[in-house]
Amino acid sequence: MAHRTKLALTGIATSLLLGTLAGCGSVPSAPSGGSGQQVTKPGSTRSTDTSASATPTTPPVSLTSNVKDGSSKVPVDTLVAVKAAAGSLTKVSVSYKGVDTKGQAVKGTVAGTMAKDGSSWKASERLEPAATYTVTMVGRNAERQSTTATSTFATQALTLKQQTFPTVYPLKGSTVGVGMPVIVRFDVPVTDKKAFQKNLHLTVTPAQTGSWHWYSGTEVHFRPKTFWKPGTTVALNADLNGLAAGNGVYGQNSAATSFTIGRSLVTKVDLRTDLAKVYRNGSLIRTIGVSGGKDGWVTRSGTKLIMDKLAQTRMTNQMIGAKEAYDLNVKYAMRITNSGEFLHAAPWNTANFGRRNTSHGCVGMSTADAGWLFNQVMIGDPVVTTGTSRGIEPLNGYTDWNASFATYKKGSAL
Repeated sequence: MAHRTKLALTGIATSLLLGTLAGCGSVPSAPSGGSGQQVTKPGSTRSTDTSASATPTTPPVSLTSNVKDGSSKVPVDTLVAVKAAAGSLTKVSVSYKGVDTKGQAVKGTVAGTMAKDGSSWKASERLEPAATYTVTMVGRNAERQSTTATSTFATQALTLKQQTFPTVYPLKGSTVGVGMPVIVRFDVPVTDKKAFQKNLHLTVTPAQTGSWHWYSGTEVHFRPKTFWKPGTTVALNADLNGLAAGNGVYGQNSAATSFTIGRSLVTKVDLRTDLAKVYRNGSLIRTIGVSGGKDGWVTRSGTKLIMDKLAQTRMTNQMIGAKEAYDLNVKYAMRITNSGEFLHAAPWNTANFGRRNTSHGCVGMSTADAGWLFNQVMIGDPVVTTGTSRGIEPLNGYTDWNASFATYKKGSAL
């Protein structure tokens, strides 16, 4: 869960309220002593200002929490809140303890925000599963007499199947191409997509129109209406820890990333002419003779993105189920689909560059051209392929740009 180790089941918390402390953390008036000082009963959780008169004219502040003292199986999507009556709050602290999945003791605190007038406090974080929480509330009345109240509760236990863990991409601190979408994936499906999308907080500078698009309950992307502006900074805060995902599943962490959009580099591959043209910031900088997929292995048309760069990799016919035997160490491989399409050096196919398509689906070129392109591209750079009748399937790589923006927006939960 949010930047902390997921907790294992612990015992149900017992009440720590002592003496005359009432339910929900309220504190009654204290008796007065004959010595001119206000007296605290033995065992009371309340402290008072010893400068008060023997007969107080103002009742003590009343402190209450929205989670009843001694509660068990409290939902982890609860946001603890505290209120003060007949006075104001001066301090609230919420701490927890438990045991992680490795049997190690863990503990932490919950951040929150105090109202300017001290009338209330609200947590900014949801709760951990199977944990014991202690809420300590401090306040004072109009005569500045101080009161402290403490309550405890225990949260519900959750199995791994009841928690969904988010991963975000691109990686923090990375620089990516103008086509790169923001990607959030989950290991357990999300059914309340609307609630989760509301908590995907994206900051884009400069601001650009865009939309989230759910491909499934386990994957959601964000892309702008047109390619990102070079130099754009993007920050994502996925505030999902403890958030209800539907069907009894809750977020098992929060996640964040921030990245920068680099220069614009777009490679346009035309398999009718077997030429690739590379544009940097809109200007043509190189034309490359290529050879695409032959009949039965036709290269997919559509807008694909550079997904990975491998200076050298092995490619065999068994990897794609081809009958023709081959086993090659391929240089300058730039992946553009999950199914195995790459841009790469193919010196064995030199006679066909710029002439005909004879590969098993990849776009091959000379070693010199492939090495040059390999050094130019980055993850997220668009590769726009045309000239074939075979289209690209959704999620066969980063395929976000193969739908109009109007269609893409229909995949939003909001």
